[in-house]
Amino acid sequence: MTIHSTRRHLLGALGVGGIALGAAACGSSDPFDEDGGDSGGSGSDGGSGSGTLAVGSQAYYSNEIVAELFAQVLEAEGFTVDRQFQIGQREVYMPELEAGSLDVLPEYLGNLLQHYDSEAGTASPEEIHAALGEALPEGLRVLSFAEASDQDSYTTTSDFASAHSLAAIGDLAGVEEDLKIAANSEFDVRPYGPDGVESVYGVDVTVVPVEDSGGPLTVQALLDGDVQLADIYTADPAIAENDLVVLEDPESMILPQNVVPVVSEKVDDAAAEAIDAVLAQLSADDLVELNRQSVVDQASSAEIATGWLTEKGLV
Repeated sequence: MTIHSTRRHLLGALGVGGIALGAAACGSSDPFDEDGGDSGGSGSDGGSGSGTLAVGSQAYYSNEIVAELFAQVLEAEGFTVDRQFQIGQREVYMPELEAGSLDVLPEYLGNLLQHYDSEAGTASPEEIHAALGEALPEGLRVLSFAEASDQDSYTTTSDFASAHSLAAIGDLAGVEEDLKIAANSEFDVRPYGPDGVESVYGVDVTVVPVEDSGGPLTVQALLDGDVQLADIYTADPAIAENDLVVLEDPESMILPQNVVPVVSEKVDDAAAEAIDAVLAQLSADDLVELNRQSVVDQASSAEIATGWLTEKGLV
């Protein structure tokens, strides 16, 4: 990956306590350039596909793949796309969305809602989607959500699960050792982090910061025995490849994390329709396969997106 030393990445490092690693190339344009924002398709009359839209992604390879899917279908509809990929975590990119520096970014239902309402409790994807309509600040909205989801998780090795008879997160309460979980720094303050898991399941865990969004460094920390648990997103092919065990969450401490785009007012009807067409076909199995192509085949986000969109007849 080519890491560009932009002001955004420096802000991202400060925001999450480390440099987040991604599998694909970072966007090269500067969102802080006041002259760089072209006017986009503003209005909701169907649009002509003549505007410029800034499409962003988290510093997470899977999120970048989804962002590239959105970017390519928008380009196929005649929009000019300014890719702003590998931005950082939610604390960094949401202010940019709110300020109008970004127009489209793939998000995840439950985490997005809890960013604005930390007290949001158990709910279905449909209920969360409806609640986001009230929770998001003026100027932002979500489009439809996909079947595909990418949940945060409490994941362990099959050996550790077998040795301690672990099937669900609550079973960790019976483990008589100091439990550590590898995760991004911000996991420490998430509703399903140490405070949440202690409150819901009576489990005491300590976060060991690994700043690659559940990626290979996080997986390796688990496999090496540096930690007993890891926050590995559930669409990651590493779970199956390493025979890892995702512990069940019967209390739904972690809300449904279906893929959902958050967009600005510059996203008109034509742009929204193009993005919704992607969401309508993006299944859970599809997302795992797209991630596998990145992690195992080392294909670029652009190659992966083009192949899937062509297969689905979307470009």
